[in-house]
Amino acid sequence: MTKIDQIETLILDIPTIRGHVLSMATMRTQTAVLVRVKFSDGSEGIGEGTTIGGLSYGPESPEGIQSAIETYIAPALIGRNGDDVNGAIQLIDKLVKGNRIAKTAVEIALWDGLGKRLGVPVSQLFGGAVHERLPVAWTLASGNSETDIAEAQEMIETRRHNIFKLKIGKRSVREDVAHVARIKEAVGDAASVRVDVNTAWSLQDARWGLKGLQEAGCELVEQPVPARYRRAMAELSKGYEIAVMADEALNGPEDALEVASVRGADVFAVKIGQSGGLKRASEVIAIGQAAGLGLYGGTMLETGLSTAAALQLFSTVEDLAWGTELFGPLLLTEDILAKPIIYRDFCVEIPKGIGIGATLDDDKINFFRRDGGRTMKAVAGE
Repeated sequence: MTKIDQIETLILDIPTIRGHVLSMATMRTQTAVLVRVKFSDGSEGIGEGTTIGGLSYGPESPEGIQSAIETYIAPALIGRNGDDVNGAIQLIDKLVKGNRIAKTAVEIALWDGLGKRLGVPVSQLFGGAVHERLPVAWTLASGNSETDIAEAQEMIETRRHNIFKLKIGKRSVREDVAHVARIKEAVGDAASVRVDVNTAWSLQDARWGLKGLQEAGCELVEQPVPARYRRAMAELSKGYEIAVMADEALNGPEDALEVASVRGADVFAVKIGQSGGLKRASEVIAIGQAAGLGLYGGTMLETGLSTAAALQLFSTVEDLAWGTELFGPLLLTEDILAKPIIYRDFCVEIPKGIGIGATLDDDKINFFRRDGGRTMKAVAGE
């Protein structure tokens, strides 16, 4: 039996290529928690847990993710059968409430290790890939219309992106709608324009906002009101032709079922970190499929490591009607993978190779690590 011998965590702080303006914060650095799981046969798996804007986005911070893994998750897994990923998921769900991103980081490493030992990509462990590449959006989040227009036009000309998501919600609804309308007018039919409000609007604001966005030619609005306002989301979904997408409202399959049951969205933004790992994200996908909802591969602006893991899962999904936004590595000044993920022809390519298809660049890891890594080891005789 291949046992889990060691679990190591470390925090990376990587600058972004520009300020990334959200309704709740402006990001200039992305912080990722990396996990290495070493097994008794000498194999190793790597994983990542990443959130957005410290604690401004959700209840998990990078420091809290590392602490949850070190203090609660790792001690429960040391010495267990490394091939029993489902057993590990079920055990940790019993021992640790919430902390979905921390669970995701460890679970990715377990799937990666299993795939490497079996000599197959992680997609094969979820039934097999049906896509070699997927459409990928780019987020325009400078907050300045002219800057965003220039950035969008450059992306279209270089064939990197023709789907754009605008981060709005910091300004008045009228100003935000005007900003989106200017960008849509500039790119015309050459690109799809969508918005993410990150829960910033009241229901009344959202009614005016969706009306204006729809008239401006915007195709989709993501999480316009706070996650707990499911009835409001349902009202907006029924009241407008523009698609309404749930994001912050989806924290695992239980939330997905609640949202689907009240028709609180037209589209699910599925994030592996927010779902609680690849397995739980696959369950969110299944609920969305059963409910006849559109699916979208969401991001927590992860590095290439977690992005590769997410792509392994999404490559197995027959119909991602709204594509993906797995552009996280492109927002960072440096890529931490030895072989970066390929973005071209408006798509992101599924990484090749075994496991999640990612290998770390150790020099980059050492450069960006916040401090020394920490390791949980098996005790002799256990």
